[in-house]
Amino acid sequence: MFDRLTRRALLALLANTLVLASAYAARAEYDPLALAAGSVGPALEFVAKDGSREIPLRVYTPAKLAAPAAVVLFSHGLGGSRAGNAYCGKHWAARGYVAVFLQHPGSDESVWQGIAPEKRMQALRDAASPRNFLKRASDVGAVLDALAKWNQPGGKHALSGKLDLARVGMSGHSFGAVTTQAVSGQRVPLAGDRFNDARIKAAVVMSPSKPRRGSSEDAFGSVKTPWLLMTGTLDTAPIGEATAASRLAVFPALRAGNKYELVLDKAEHSAFTERALRGDSQPRNPHHHRAVLALSTAFWDAYLRSDAAARAWLDGAGARSVLEAKDRWQRK
Repeated sequence: MFDRLTRRALLALLANTLVLASAYAARAEYDPLALAAGSVGPALEFVAKDGSREIPLRVYTPAKLAAPAAVVLFSHGLGGSRAGNAYCGKHWAARGYVAVFLQHPGSDESVWQGIAPEKRMQALRDAASPRNFLKRASDVGAVLDALAKWNQPGGKHALSGKLDLARVGMSGHSFGAVTTQAVSGQRVPLAGDRFNDARIKAAVVMSPSKPRRGSSEDAFGSVKTPWLLMTGTLDTAPIGEATAASRLAVFPALRAGNKYELVLDKAEHSAFTERALRGDSQPRNPHHHRAVLALSTAFWDAYLRSDAAARAWLDGAGARSVLEAKDRWQRK
């Protein structure tokens, strides 16, 4: 016959065991690549305005929303558009996020369209300017302001009441990565942290860049926002003088605290996009997109939704389960 104290101790042990079992079950069941059929709604097109500047948007939405959804912004690379990286937008939307893809006038596809092929490279170089960088950083804040206006309950806008703007993530590739870094924690020479937007709670940076001036430590040492960096062992670009080695200089400069880095083996600059670039030397590896989607989704779930199972997957063995043997993954 158990006495009362023994019974209480056994009940407490049983309760703790059930909690642990539940946690382990959640970890085992968590799958950032799992999608329900018909889980993505139609892509929507809008235009945000910053004074006279118009910023085209493509918005990927979940098919059904029971409550306002966390929001992820995406900034395209040089010469790109809001239509790029659709594989990310569709997947994130299918996972319950509203994914807002920006198009930056002046450094978008209009830079090279209608121009003779032999002149396109120079046109792109001209567009990769400090002036366009400033416009891109401003675009992010203008879009967030527009989303807040459109989201007002009872409004007539298609996004009215659908957005949880207390949970906003930022992502981008190449020039879009530079944009993402600037608005989510990087200190920029002569400008300090004036581009940082406190509304951004987490960032996925595809093909990061160290600063052209100043040290990486000065630029990234004060970043407090959770960052996930993604690059490849062959991630170079003909414009901007970024090399695979320079991209790897960003992570060591970040201080510990919710920072991650993925380095995909033999991934070139185009690996994070949907089409090869002129000069690519490697065949496209379909595994790369799978890794990008799995890790970015788990990261959003962990840091925008505070999902404990996603955080356990990301920090534990889950992340390695979607990588190939020579891919590198680290956190601090």
